[in-house]
Amino acid sequence: MKTKHEQIIEHIISLQVGNKISVRQIAKDLNVSDGTAYRAIKEAENQGLVSTIERVGTIRIERKEKENFERLTFAEVINIVDGQVLGGGDGLHKTLNKFVIGAMKLDAMMRYTAADSLLIVGNRMKAQELALSAGAAVLITGGFDTEEHIKRLADEKQLPLISTSYDTFTVATMINRAIYDQLIKKEIIFVEDIATSFQKVYYLDAKNTIADWYRLNEQSKHSRFPVVDKKRQVIGMVTSKDVIGQEDHVFIEKVMTKNPLVVQGKTSLAYVAHMMVWEGIELVPIVDQSYQFQGIVSRQDVLKALQQIQRQPQVGETIDDIVSSDIMTVEADQTIFQTTVTPQMTNQLGTLSYGVFTALITEASSRLLLHVKKSDLVVENLTVYFIKPVQIDSRLIIKPHPLEIGRIYAKIDVEIFNDRKLVGKGLIMAQLIDR
Repeated sequence: MKTKHEQIIEHIISLQVGNKISVRQIAKDLNVSDGTAYRAIKEAENQGLVSTIERVGTIRIERKEKENFERLTFAEVINIVDGQVLGGGDGLHKTLNKFVIGAMKLDAMMRYTAADSLLIVGNRMKAQELALSAGAAVLITGGFDTEEHIKRLADEKQLPLISTSYDTFTVATMINRAIYDQLIKKEIIFVEDIATSFQKVYYLDAKNTIADWYRLNEQSKHSRFPVVDKKRQVIGMVTSKDVIGQEDHVFIEKVMTKNPLVVQGKTSLAYVAHMMVWEGIELVPIVDQSYQFQGIVSRQDVLKALQQIQRQPQVGETIDDIVSSDIMTVEADQTIFQTTVTPQMTNQLGTLSYGVFTALITEASSRLLLHVKKSDLVVENLTVYFIKPVQIDSRLIIKPHPLEIGRIYAKIDVEIFNDRKLVGKGLIMAQLIDR
């Protein structure tokens, strides 16, 4: 039987895009408490089903698919720019295809202003009116209001008319940054993207016996199984090591490993990979917020997904991507690396940031291990024990020295030089994953 929380989420999904949602109405319609309704609405917001806007309320929006992440809804734009809705509130759930900065003559501006676009403009009422007539939403900068007939036109066309106190350049930068951030998020793979669902998973009940384990082992050819209770909550894991030497009538709950490590669907693939290597785990159960069993992810699933990621182009660049793309090997030695400090790699003082410094250590160590042992690393410990300020445009030489490289473990000392002067040292300890 579905929980009240799940029933509310399903009810929200069933609502038409653009509908307004309130805690009180949900509580009344589904006969639940205000607290239960509030928590479910917040979860729906996390899932991208609704958006809450100041002075407007919570509205049902269309959930984005991964390929549509580069588009924002107008409701999201309002939150990004701290905007106020002047008109056209019924169109907040719509997405914008592009935005246009209204800093040109009207005829030129209208050539670029198409339906489903957003015109960013100041106190130019004729431009606002023409944009709405052409099917575009309007974002008025500088905190200006507009005339009543323009607000009525926005309501009639169901196109958002928004006002913000920020200037045009700042608003364009904020929207562009939001799109860019979503492009990076688009590339992050979560556990739910590679998981084996509950319906396809072999598992055992706490009151099953050792004999049941052997029957399931024969049927599935697997040796590890999650253990669930009557509420389908994960309470343990049982493996071949747990059942060896046990009599057939012994209950699984007597031999299982209690309180196993579990993850949720929105846990990142990188975190799960690190956890599996760190803890030596082959299989992790996936649960929802109430710890109900949803599926599993195996070590093999994770490694296959990581290999797939490496073959795909990165759309958005993180700091790690910038660091990685700028590091080159020194021609004379494939285990020594060089890079130049760019503005993106500096802190507010204009010197190499601490975070980038650690990224340089990690990237150089990773490339060294790839060259020497054909292995990837998962960082277990990183210690920076010496660092000097490094200016923009400085050319750095990075020298990783392997202190110990075993089958599954490595310890590497890294020195960083600028003009032959030592400017930083770090020690990295990591576990290895064979390619």
